[in-house]
Amino acid sequence: MSEVTQAVSLPPSTGKIGHRFRALLRSPSGLTGAILIAVLLVLTVLSFLDLLPYGPLHQDPPSRLLAPSADHLFGTDQFGRDVFSRVAAGVANSALISIVAVAFATVIGTFAGLVAGFFRGVSDGVIGGVTNVLFAFPPLLLALALVSVFDRNWLTIAIAIAIVYIPIFIRVTRGPVLSLREIEYVKAATSTGQSRMMVMFKHVLPNITSIIIIQVTLSLSWAVLTEASLSFLGLGTPPPAPSLGSMIFEARSLVHVAPWTMVFPGLVVVALVVGLNLLGDGLRDVLDPRNRGKR
Repeated sequence: MSEVTQAVSLPPSTGKIGHRFRALLRSPSGLTGAILIAVLLVLTVLSFLDLLPYGPLHQDPPSRLLAPSADHLFGTDQFGRDVFSRVAAGVANSALISIVAVAFATVIGTFAGLVAGFFRGVSDGVIGGVTNVLFAFPPLLLALALVSVFDRNWLTIAIAIAIVYIPIFIRVTRGPVLSLREIEYVKAATSTGQSRMMVMFKHVLPNITSIIIIQVTLSLSWAVLTEASLSFLGLGTPPPAPSLGSMIFEARSLVHVAPWTMVFPGLVVVALVVGLNLLGDGLRDVLDPRNRGKR
């Protein structure tokens, strides 16, 4: 009876979304993370729309190693390329790879976790075995091995990163599903003649959506770090495409002469990772049912 009363008193879905968004902005971590990600999204949009002040690949030798100024906000590098434009393009590149990688990992890992937790038996054993094998490898080492096998482009890098994070989504999904499959309304839905697959998607999946959303934000931050690490090691997006990791690598020899060539790409990587982690913390506070009475 209490569940019915609560369901009736809830506002429409758009109202719930608006309420949760306002609650997210009231959270210090959520607000800080949202601001950081919004600023970096602006850089991404400027790069995709080709609205940057200079071309990321444009070289101007007479302007090499200029300090930050009104003409070059982040200065220039050893080839006279505008660091701000290259950082913005690097953010766009990292965002594209990370979003595609996490999207693959979310879809495949969530479905596998649902099947393993809901159907149990052989499917659970097979999926669990594959998950344990993938977990046996350090994430960066596994990504390095996968990238080195295939031709290097943004899509193969994204797929390699996705394979690394699929087991995480399987584990995150499987645990709650094991509990949800024993709840009375799920058993009742199965007893009414609905297919188990329909029950899984209609009654189980919606109840773990908040967990998946939080995991997506955290995985995005890890994917950014993994992509930057691969680029730093020379296995990221092939040059001359800008990448934050490769920019930091190239700036090692210039750190005493032109520190801005390393500082700004490094700060942007930090801002991306910290912003996504803070946003994930804010979403956890908003979506966790145990915190609803505190807001």
